[in-house]
Amino acid sequence: MNALAHDGTAVVGRHLRRIAHAPAITVMTQTMPVVFLLFFGYVFGSAVAMPGADYRAFLVPGLLVATAANGVMTGMFTAAQDSHRGVMDRFRTLPMSRAAVPLGQAVADLLTAAVGMVPLLLVGLAMGWRIEGGPLRAAGAFGLLLLFRFATTWVGILLGLASRSEEAAGQLGGATFMLPLLSNAYIPAEGMPGWLRAVAEWNPISAVTTAVRDLFGNAPVPADAAWPVAHPVAGAVAWSLVLLALAAPAAVRRYARPEG
Repeated sequence: MNALAHDGTAVVGRHLRRIAHAPAITVMTQTMPVVFLLFFGYVFGSAVAMPGADYRAFLVPGLLVATAANGVMTGMFTAAQDSHRGVMDRFRTLPMSRAAVPLGQAVADLLTAAVGMVPLLLVGLAMGWRIEGGPLRAAGAFGLLLLFRFATTWVGILLGLASRSEEAAGQLGGATFMLPLLSNAYIPAEGMPGWLRAVAEWNPISAVTTAVRDLFGNAPVPADAAWPVAHPVAGAVAWSLVLLALAAPAAVRRYARPEG
């Protein structure tokens, strides 16, 4: 455990320095939600009917969760880059914990994402969004966002290690922008056709988004929704833990045995 902590801390430092020297993908994934907030909030805000709620207050939590879900893309691209440029091979020759390399990447991504959410929060506050649920519930919302980001980053790391090339990882990572569109992050799922609503409500992003909205006090829990959305906090935690339980051990095994 001491070796894992020591080696993992070293890998975290390496990734943070890397982000500082080549921040393009991090800047893109952190600024796009701000652009979406301004675009959707001002262009579509007056056109979207939200009974009992303001659309911008509805939108900010959804964009926070979409930012957390971007862990799939950043984790995939970074892991694929290190894997196909020989960095992982060099790490494997060192006397260090096998779990330290993917864990260090995941922790570094989590720290970066936590800082990257600040501009979105500030812009949201400037546009009139407010936290209505009290400090403890707000802390729970931020905790869920970070837990989901950590889980999605591990999914991305696994996919990046399994990718055949950097280009393939980049193309697949770009496709993950579609995931929030198949959820209730931007619009309520209640108005969707039945089959699409079922898809959206069983999307992990929808459970986390509903939980964050509920904890922030921005929108009530929808009635007659699928279980993860009807019980959003439990659903959000369950989805995050399932993703972690599946992706983290598989990513460590893939790193340790790249040809497996």
